[in-house]
Amino acid sequence: MSVQHVLMGVLAEGPAHGYDLKRAYDERFPGAKALAYGQVYSALSRLQQDGLVEVAETLQDGGPERTTYALTAEGRKALDAWLAETEPAGGYAAVDLVRKATTALRLGADAGGFLRRQRAVHLARMRDLVQQQQQVRDAGARIAIDHTIYHLDADLKWLETAAARVATKGDKA
Repeated sequence: MSVQHVLMGVLAEGPAHGYDLKRAYDERFPGAKALAYGQVYSALSRLQQDGLVEVAETLQDGGPERTTYALTAEGRKALDAWLAETEPAGGYAAVDLVRKATTALRLGADAGGFLRRQRAVHLARMRDLVQQQQQVRDAGARIAIDHTIYHLDADLKWLETAAARVATKGDKA
């Protein structure tokens, strides 16, 4: 997912400050890692350089300068084009989880132990998300949580399969 495109989607609803953009992003994707302010301002800088957003207003009311950003017409076209594109299916073979397990196995490290520890982390995250999902009422936030839960479920199935393969390989499973 492109942070820039999501921020343009927020700006399509109306001009906003960087703080508001971060908050909106985090609310829309409650199951994901919170967006850092640095990412927001870095993305806004690139979007502004590309002519996709513009500064609508800059105010300084006795505190730090607050800049309000707005989506340009060109930005709206780019956003609409992104929304019309499909994403490639699958292709998750290069995620860090797989890389780490494969590297551990190839090096003779404790791949089984890693897989067990990772499974515990995934289960804890799944419990947190299921609990969070019961409190969220926004449909967009719920489908974002659903997506994360289903990916965690698929990862858990993979972790179990990988652990079984490692165990039959004679690793410390």
